[in-house]
Amino acid sequence: MSQFARLDMPLPPEAEPAIRVADRLREDGHVALLAGGCVRDLLMGAAPSDYDVATDATPDKVCRLFRATRKVGAQFGVVLVRKRGEWIEVATFRADGRYSDGRHPDQVTFSDACGDAQRRDFTINGMFLDPSDNSIIDYVGGRDDLDAGVLRAIGDPIARFGEDHLRLLRAVRFAARLDFQIEPATLAAVKSAATMLVRVSGERIREELEKMLGRRGRCIAVRLMAETGLLHHLWPNASWSRGQIEAAQSLLACIPDDAPFELAFAILLADRDGMSVHGICRDLTFSNEQRETTAWLVGHHRDLDESDAIALASLKRLMAHPAFAALRMFAEARFAGMSDGGRRTERLERRIGSIRLDTVQPAPFVTGDDLIAAGAVAGPVFSDVLDEIYTRQLDETIASRERALELMQRLLDERT
Repeated sequence: MSQFARLDMPLPPEAEPAIRVADRLREDGHVALLAGGCVRDLLMGAAPSDYDVATDATPDKVCRLFRATRKVGAQFGVVLVRKRGEWIEVATFRADGRYSDGRHPDQVTFSDACGDAQRRDFTINGMFLDPSDNSIIDYVGGRDDLDAGVLRAIGDPIARFGEDHLRLLRAVRFAARLDFQIEPATLAAVKSAATMLVRVSGERIREELEKMLGRRGRCIAVRLMAETGLLHHLWPNASWSRGQIEAAQSLLACIPDDAPFELAFAILLADRDGMSVHGICRDLTFSNEQRETTAWLVGHHRDLDESDAIALASLKRLMAHPAFAALRMFAEARFAGMSDGGRRTERLERRIGSIRLDTVQPAPFVTGDDLIAAGAVAGPVFSDVLDEIYTRQLDETIASRERALELMQRLLDERT
């Protein structure tokens, strides 16, 4: 245990709201420390996404000390405090009882910092920082593991994963994100407990996948999920062949670090049919937009392979889609594994560059109002005629409304 190290840099301005919360708690005679991920990130020289406070003050006492509060998990000792426009999570030091549901403790008892550290997941997430003097308080050896690049469960890893099964995926996420090695006993526990993942809700699994696949390290994450067996329990009846896993890893290694989550997930499902893709996305509670984007990417991921051969209207329709940039990343990742991939990439870039952006999704020359004015009866003919005219417009074989109206009348005559 190391309780005397100090952070050798000032806390960033973003920490100010949490510092002010901790100051107020200390003024009232309480222990108040920054806790968890923010301490890890600060020690690594990274910018924390948020700052949490841990204290010996009870939730009721926290609510009495601050005017703007929300009890989001008071039964577990958690209160949100509004300070300088930010909501700061303030958690009372606690020790947890049994986790019969694999997510929440059945009961908690309020504790001290040392006891609180023991119930956390991994040593690198179990450290505290005293903002009054920037001292690091480490009861679990997190600083040593951080310096060594090791991800280690606190205490008995089987017990930690049995308490909250989502920690199985969190182990993979942290190891992949930080490029750390999972300590052997912790890794063995992930493998032996992998089937526990089926008890975790699709929503929580999707949230973890978003965090691990939406950033660099995603290829390592997929490798670790495959090695530990977690990949086969991400959704009901998930199945993978060795070839599928290797193909996904190869493609994931070739997309940019900032590629969106939907692209990474589409790569995982690249050889699934549309119905399967939609079903998997529903199992993981994707938003409608996420599901449609993922399915669109899977359904069109080969459309840019022969960019010189694709019809102009078809290419423009692809370009008009909000996810076209991701589709292009998908294609170029596939090209990277082809012997003529460089030439394919150059041809695609040249073809796209030859299209004026104002012609990609122009206002249609003809609308449904024109069809009604021409005496057409609403029905399938509407979409058929409008689609054919708009396709000609995109193909630039008609360039005016007058020509479009002539084509409309001819098409209507052919259908009567």
